[in-house]
Amino acid sequence: MAEKNRSNDSKEQPATSTYTAKLDFVQMQTLHNLCLAKGFKKYDVAYAQFAFRGDQLNIVAYESGKLVIQGKKMQEFVQFELEPNVTGVVSFGYEEVTHPEWFEEHAGMDESGKGDLFGPLVTGCVIAGGDVIRQWMKDGIRDSKNVSSDRMIFALESKILKSDCVAETMCLGMEKYNELYVKFGSNMNILLGWMHSCSLANALQKRHAPWGMLDQFSKRPIVQNFLRDRLGNEAFDLRMRIKAESDPAVAAASILARAEYNRRMDALSKLAGFKINKGAGKVTVEQANEIAQKFGHEKLSSFLKVHFATAPKSLQP
Repeated sequence: MAEKNRSNDSKEQPATSTYTAKLDFVQMQTLHNLCLAKGFKKYDVAYAQFAFRGDQLNIVAYESGKLVIQGKKMQEFVQFELEPNVTGVVSFGYEEVTHPEWFEEHAGMDESGKGDLFGPLVTGCVIAGGDVIRQWMKDGIRDSKNVSSDRMIFALESKILKSDCVAETMCLGMEKYNELYVKFGSNMNILLGWMHSCSLANALQKRHAPWGMLDQFSKRPIVQNFLRDRLGNEAFDLRMRIKAESDPAVAAASILARAEYNRRMDALSKLAGFKINKGAGKVTVEQANEIAQKFGHEKLSSFLKVHFATAPKSLQP
């Protein structure tokens, strides 16, 4: 029913150290003045309030209030400049004190492709703890949404798969996804919950973990209900929260899911004869129409999620 495909063939690339945070208006202004005082050079970034380059350091403050700091000297800047002079909160480098649960043996779960018109829905699950988590943090394992290139996604995936962890992915190709979407009551969250329960149950068969963290996509205990059917009375504490990718295990799961999604999108692009876009915006609608003209409307279900509002109306169930 489900297709699995993981590869260790990606060429490793060194991970770039990345730090993200949310700043308020006053903190943004303080950081801006700090960068000017240190002689950093300004440059332009789309949707950014400001962006600076320093010695082996890039600082981008977005209009949303999100701050992204990258570079080999990221840790030094965060610990000795940002935290004491801007945020006033000392936490970086003290994760084992502030988040000791991250280093316990546990499962991390996330998905990819849920909001994309084209391509499959993929769930990822890892079980790890202790030194593996510490190494992942050193390697720059982070939420896949904060990784800028597909090449880096594959490099990080390779690091995860080479470590002492259990790693599971579940991927529904387009035709199977469209079929099961209807069977699960035309409810993506229920289908996604079932997929997460499958990935987690398969991982738990290989290594025990007392609890897991799921990036929350619904307030309902959908995954827990499916998991109960699979595990019976076996105790497992599945926790859910929004933006759970700060947990390195969840971040690793997001990397695995995104890597598999990217591979499938590459295959679809080759089939289409052009690079298919991610997301569900205007460009993807135009590409759906182009594929329909090229192969016929009946072939679209092999490329995209037919229930999406941006899919051609003739396809929607």
